[in-house]
Amino acid sequence: MSALLLALGAGAVTGLALGALGGGGSVLAVPALIYLLGFSPAAATTASLVVVTVTSATALVAHAREGAVRWRAGAVFAAAGLGPAAVGGVVSRHLPAALLTGAFAVLAAVAAVRMLRPAAAAVTGPGPVRASRVAGAGAGLGAVTGVLGVGGGFLAVPSLVNVVGLRMRAAIGTSLLVITVNSLTALAARAGAAADVDWSAVGPFAGAAILGAWDGRRLAARLSAGTLQRLFAYALLAVAAFMLADAVG
Repeated sequence: MSALLLALGAGAVTGLALGALGGGGSVLAVPALIYLLGFSPAAATTASLVVVTVTSATALVAHAREGAVRWRAGAVFAAAGLGPAAVGGVVSRHLPAALLTGAFAVLAAVAAVRMLRPAAAAVTGPGPVRASRVAGAGAGLGAVTGVLGVGGGFLAVPSLVNVVGLRMRAAIGTSLLVITVNSLTALAARAGAAADVDWSAVGPFAGAAILGAWDGRRLAARLSAGTLQRLFAYALLAVAAFMLADAVG
Protein backbone atom coordinates (compact mmCIF):
# COMPACT_ATOMS: atom_id res chain seq x y z
CA MET A 1 0.00 0.00 0.00
CA SER A 2 1.38 3.42 -0.93
CA ALA A 3 2.44 5.97 1.66
CA LEU A 4 -0.28 8.34 0.43
CA LEU A 5 -3.08 5.82 1.07
CA LEU A 6 -1.63 4.95 4.48
CA ALA A 7 -1.45 8.64 5.39
CA LEU A 8 -5.04 9.23 4.26
CA GLY A 9 -6.40 6.20 6.13
CA ALA A 10 -4.52 6.88 9.35
CA GLY A 11 -5.45 10.57 9.22
CA ALA A 12 -9.13 9.79 8.76
CA VAL A 13 -9.15 7.51 11.82
CA THR A 14 -7.28 10.09 13.90
CA GLY A 15 -9.73 12.84 12.93
CA LEU A 16 -12.75 10.62 13.56
CA ALA A 17 -11.54 9.94 17.11
CA LEU A 18 -10.92 13.62 17.82
CA GLY A 19 -14.25 14.73 16.36
CA ALA A 20 -16.36 12.08 18.05
CA LEU A 21 -14.56 11.54 21.35
CA GLY A 22 -12.57 14.73 21.90
CA GLY A 23 -9.30 12.86 22.35
CA GLY A 24 -6.99 10.21 21.04
CA GLY A 25 -5.24 12.28 18.39
CA SER A 26 -1.66 11.90 19.55
CA VAL A 27 -2.20 8.37 20.84
CA LEU A 28 -3.32 7.31 17.37
CA ALA A 29 -1.22 9.62 15.20
CA VAL A 30 2.20 8.98 16.70
CA PRO A 31 2.16 5.16 16.27
CA ALA A 32 0.72 5.55 12.75
CA LEU A 33 3.46 7.99 11.73
CA ILE A 34 6.16 5.73 13.14
CA TYR A 35 4.97 2.25 12.12
CA LEU A 36 3.09 3.04 8.90
CA LEU A 37 4.98 6.01 7.46
CA GLY A 38 8.47 5.38 8.82
CA PHE A 39 8.91 8.58 10.85
CA SER A 40 11.45 8.72 13.64
CA PRO A 41 9.88 9.08 17.12
CA ALA A 42 11.02 12.71 17.38
CA ALA A 43 9.69 13.63 13.92
CA ALA A 44 6.46 11.71 14.57
CA THR A 45 5.81 13.65 17.78
CA THR A 46 6.35 16.99 16.04
CA ALA A 47 4.22 16.01 13.04
CA SER A 48 1.51 14.70 15.37
CA LEU A 49 1.34 18.06 17.12
CA VAL A 50 0.75 19.78 13.78
CA VAL A 51 -1.97 17.30 12.81
CA VAL A 52 -3.66 17.41 16.21
CA THR A 53 -3.54 21.22 16.37
CA VAL A 54 -5.26 21.83 13.02
CA THR A 55 -7.70 18.95 13.49
CA SER A 56 -8.67 19.91 17.04
CA ALA A 57 -9.19 23.54 16.00
CA THR A 58 -11.44 22.40 13.15
CA ALA A 59 -13.42 20.07 15.38
CA LEU A 60 -13.64 22.81 18.02
CA VAL A 61 -15.42 25.09 15.53
CA ALA A 62 -17.91 22.33 14.72
CA HIS A 63 -18.67 21.59 18.38
CA ALA A 64 -18.90 25.30 19.20
CA ARG A 65 -21.63 25.69 16.60
CA GLU A 66 -23.56 23.02 18.49
CA GLY A 67 -23.14 24.97 21.74
CA ALA A 68 -21.07 22.14 23.24
CA VAL A 69 -18.02 24.15 24.36
CA ARG A 70 -17.70 25.63 27.86
CA TRP A 71 -15.29 28.42 26.93
CA ARG A 72 -14.56 29.84 30.37
CA ALA A 73 -14.02 26.44 31.98
CA GLY A 74 -11.88 25.30 29.05
CA ALA A 75 -9.71 28.43 29.10
CA VAL A 76 -9.11 28.19 32.85
CA PHE A 77 -8.45 24.44 32.55
CA ALA A 78 -5.91 24.89 29.75
CA ALA A 79 -4.15 27.91 31.28
CA ALA A 80 -3.78 26.21 34.66
CA GLY A 81 -1.96 23.29 33.06
CA LEU A 82 0.73 25.22 31.15
CA GLY A 83 3.14 25.78 34.06
CA PRO A 84 2.80 22.27 35.55
CA ALA A 85 3.24 20.78 32.08
CA ALA A 86 6.57 22.59 31.67
CA VAL A 87 7.77 21.37 35.06
CA GLY A 88 6.55 17.86 34.29
CA GLY A 89 8.51 17.87 31.05
CA VAL A 90 11.71 18.56 32.99
CA VAL A 91 10.95 15.81 35.50
CA SER A 92 10.21 13.29 32.75
CA ARG A 93 13.80 13.51 31.44
CA HIS A 94 15.00 11.80 34.60
CA LEU A 95 12.51 8.89 34.56
CA PRO A 96 12.76 5.59 32.61
CA ALA A 97 10.59 5.45 29.47
CA ALA A 98 9.01 2.13 30.53
CA LEU A 99 7.98 3.67 33.86
CA LEU A 100 6.36 6.63 32.11
CA THR A 101 4.47 4.41 29.67
CA GLY A 102 3.29 2.06 32.42
CA ALA A 103 2.18 4.94 34.61
CA PHE A 104 0.12 6.43 31.81
CA ALA A 105 -1.47 3.04 31.09
CA VAL A 106 -2.53 2.63 34.72
CA LEU A 107 -3.86 6.18 34.91
CA ALA A 108 -5.82 5.75 31.68
CA ALA A 109 -7.33 2.48 32.92
CA VAL A 110 -8.42 4.08 36.21
CA ALA A 111 -10.05 6.96 34.33
CA ALA A 112 -11.88 4.52 32.04
CA VAL A 113 -13.19 2.44 34.95
CA ARG A 114 -14.48 5.58 36.65
CA MET A 115 -16.35 6.56 33.51
CA LEU A 116 -17.93 3.10 33.21
CA ARG A 117 -19.33 3.23 36.74
CA PRO A 118 -23.08 4.03 36.78
CA ALA A 119 -22.46 7.05 38.98
CA ALA A 120 -20.25 8.58 36.31
CA ALA A 121 -23.25 9.14 34.04
CA ALA A 122 -25.00 11.19 36.68
CA VAL A 123 -22.78 14.24 36.27
CA THR A 124 -24.03 17.71 36.79
CA GLY A 125 -25.57 19.65 33.96
CA PRO A 126 -24.44 22.92 32.48
CA GLY A 127 -24.76 24.82 35.74
CA PRO A 128 -22.05 26.97 37.37
CA VAL A 129 -18.66 25.31 37.85
CA ARG A 130 -16.20 26.61 40.44
CA ALA A 131 -13.09 28.11 38.86
CA SER A 132 -10.86 26.69 41.61
CA ARG A 133 -12.01 23.18 40.82
CA VAL A 134 -11.43 23.67 37.10
CA ALA A 135 -7.97 25.17 37.71
CA GLY A 136 -7.01 22.33 40.06
CA ALA A 137 -8.04 19.70 37.52
CA GLY A 138 -6.24 21.57 34.72
CA ALA A 139 -3.04 21.87 36.74
CA GLY A 140 -3.13 18.18 37.60
CA LEU A 141 -3.67 17.20 33.99
CA GLY A 142 -0.90 19.55 32.86
CA ALA A 143 1.56 17.96 35.26
CA VAL A 144 0.61 14.44 34.20
CA THR A 145 0.71 15.30 30.51
CA GLY A 146 4.08 17.01 30.92
CA VAL A 147 5.58 14.01 32.68
CA LEU A 148 4.05 11.31 30.48
CA GLY A 149 4.25 13.16 27.16
CA VAL A 150 0.88 11.98 25.78
CA GLY A 151 -2.72 11.84 26.81
CA GLY A 152 -3.97 15.41 26.63
CA GLY A 153 -7.36 14.57 25.16
CA PHE A 154 -7.74 11.11 26.58
CA LEU A 155 -7.17 12.45 30.08
CA ALA A 156 -8.89 15.82 29.62
CA VAL A 157 -12.31 14.32 28.88
CA PRO A 158 -12.42 12.10 32.02
CA SER A 159 -11.19 15.04 34.10
CA LEU A 160 -13.85 17.35 32.70
CA VAL A 161 -16.52 14.72 33.38
CA ASN A 162 -15.41 13.26 36.72
CA VAL A 163 -13.77 16.29 38.38
CA VAL A 164 -15.26 19.39 36.78
CA GLY A 165 -18.73 17.88 36.36
CA LEU A 166 -19.47 18.53 32.69
CA ARG A 167 -21.79 16.33 30.71
CA MET A 168 -20.12 14.12 28.13
CA ARG A 169 -20.98 16.25 25.09
CA ALA A 170 -19.74 19.44 26.77
CA ALA A 171 -16.60 17.62 27.98
CA ILE A 172 -15.79 16.48 24.43
CA GLY A 173 -16.24 19.96 22.96
CA THR A 174 -14.34 21.67 25.78
CA SER A 175 -11.49 19.16 25.63
CA LEU A 176 -10.87 20.23 22.03
CA LEU A 177 -10.17 23.76 23.27
CA VAL A 178 -7.73 22.35 25.82
CA ILE A 179 -6.03 20.15 23.20
CA THR A 180 -5.69 23.04 20.74
CA VAL A 181 -4.04 25.30 23.35
CA ASN A 182 -1.74 22.55 24.66
CA SER A 183 -0.73 21.42 21.16
CA LEU A 184 0.06 24.95 20.03
CA THR A 185 2.19 25.49 23.14
CA ALA A 186 4.09 22.24 22.67
CA LEU A 187 4.51 22.91 18.95
CA ALA A 188 6.01 26.34 19.65
CA ALA A 189 8.57 24.71 21.91
CA ARG A 190 9.53 22.32 19.07
CA ALA A 191 9.79 24.90 16.30
CA GLY A 192 13.41 23.98 15.64
CA ALA A 193 12.56 20.32 15.02
CA ALA A 194 10.23 20.98 12.08
CA ALA A 195 13.03 20.56 9.53
CA ASP A 196 13.14 16.80 10.18
CA VAL A 197 9.48 16.25 9.28
CA ASP A 198 8.40 14.86 5.90
CA TRP A 199 5.66 17.37 5.12
CA SER A 200 4.68 15.56 1.91
CA ALA A 201 3.21 12.82 4.12
CA VAL A 202 1.92 15.10 6.88
CA GLY A 203 -0.18 17.17 4.46
CA PRO A 204 -2.48 14.32 3.31
CA PHE A 205 -2.56 12.96 6.87
CA ALA A 206 -3.75 16.31 8.25
CA GLY A 207 -6.24 16.84 5.42
CA ALA A 208 -7.85 13.45 5.98
CA ALA A 209 -7.89 14.08 9.73
CA ILE A 210 -9.77 17.36 9.28
CA LEU A 211 -12.42 15.65 7.15
CA GLY A 212 -12.61 12.79 9.64
CA ALA A 213 -13.16 15.25 12.48
CA TRP A 214 -16.30 16.62 10.79
CA ASP A 215 -17.60 13.07 10.35
CA GLY A 216 -16.79 12.39 13.99
CA ARG A 217 -18.77 15.41 15.10
CA ARG A 218 -21.80 14.21 13.10
CA LEU A 219 -21.41 10.73 14.60
CA ALA A 220 -21.31 12.19 18.10
CA ALA A 221 -24.52 14.14 17.42
CA ARG A 222 -26.36 10.90 16.60
CA LEU A 223 -25.32 9.03 19.74
CA SER A 224 -26.60 9.45 23.28
CA ALA A 225 -24.32 10.86 25.97
CA GLY A 226 -24.24 7.48 27.71
CA THR A 227 -23.18 5.69 24.52
CA LEU A 228 -20.45 8.25 23.87
CA GLN A 229 -19.20 7.87 27.42
CA ARG A 230 -19.01 4.07 27.13
CA LEU A 231 -17.29 4.25 23.72
CA PHE A 232 -14.74 6.66 25.11
CA ALA A 233 -14.10 4.48 28.17
CA TYR A 234 -13.63 1.33 26.06
CA ALA A 235 -11.26 3.16 23.73
CA LEU A 236 -9.33 4.39 26.75
CA LEU A 237 -9.07 0.84 28.12
CA ALA A 238 -7.74 -0.37 24.74
CA VAL A 239 -5.09 2.37 24.73
CA ALA A 240 -4.15 1.49 28.32
CA ALA A 241 -3.77 -2.20 27.46
CA PHE A 242 -1.62 -1.42 24.40
CA MET A 243 0.66 0.94 26.32
CA LEU A 244 0.99 -1.42 29.28
CA ALA A 245 1.98 -4.25 26.94
CA ASP A 246 4.54 -1.94 25.35
CA ALA A 247 5.92 -0.97 28.76
CA VAL A 248 6.43 -4.54 29.96
CA GLY A 249 7.35 -5.97 26.55
